[in-house]
Amino acid sequence: MSGAANTLDKVRGLALWRGKVDPRPLTGGITNTNFLVEDAGRRYVVRVGEDIPEHGISRAAELAASRAAHAAGVSPAVLHAEPGILVLDHIEGRTFAAEDVRADLDRVVALVKQAHEGVQLHLRGGAPAFWVFHVVRDYAHRLDAAGFRLKGELPRLLTLAERLRRAVGPVDLVFGHNDLLPGNLLDDGKRLWLIDWDYCGFNSPLFDLGGLASNNGFSPAETERALTLYFGTPPDAALTHSFQAMLAASLLREAMWSMVSEVHSSIDFDYRAYTEDNLARFEAALETLDQL
Repeated sequence: MSGAANTLDKVRGLALWRGKVDPRPLTGGITNTNFLVEDAGRRYVVRVGEDIPEHGISRAAELAASRAAHAAGVSPAVLHAEPGILVLDHIEGRTFAAEDVRADLDRVVALVKQAHEGVQLHLRGGAPAFWVFHVVRDYAHRLDAAGFRLKGELPRLLTLAERLRRAVGPVDLVFGHNDLLPGNLLDDGKRLWLIDWDYCGFNSPLFDLGGLASNNGFSPAETERALTLYFGTPPDAALTHSFQAMLAASLLREAMWSMVSEVHSSIDFDYRAYTEDNLARFEAALETLDQL
């Protein structure tokens, strides 16, 4: 039996279904395999994925964060969980694109801040940390050991990462989502939802804000507005510098995430092109930082 057929059988065989179900694959995921299931007049999203040590993904941490995020009012309810399977309430709505994030910045930033302030209050058990500079170092070690095609670039990237760490400076901690791609935001027509807590962990709020800006093509004016909305006052020179350093670090991490995925992932996605795109954006972010 193929892996895909085995996965479908696992989803069909979940104990919570009342009748026979026909799981439909959801496209767009580049970390997990996701299905839409309708059963007894209700819709569910089934996320299938094991721990991914090379990316620091723990399904136990994702489950705890998903439950806490629902309790905090930012994410859909967890309806069932077992090893390798997470079943969530399906949100009838529209998945955001980057232009939607930019057009609805007030609500998006409010949702991110609500998540940062609220999820940690409902979290139970041990909690992960997501410190981008550790992540980058770990990725570099893995890529070096694998003899990755860009192995010769790793020393320079690590030197730049250390420079960025120093530029970021001291940080506050929040419980971050750490993967603010537009596809992780949903609009049901009344409110916004934040989904997919694979990369959750305590982090600086600047990482999510930097990811939000870099993943959604913010202009300088939109970036300043997002920071003003989040912090309640226009950013001063020190915050702007720290933020830009973290934005660059988030792009470096995204590029190196893609490099590691080139080596390890079996998902049908052009990771090589994604690597090159994010490396180019990282270099552009460095240039912007140098001009501040």
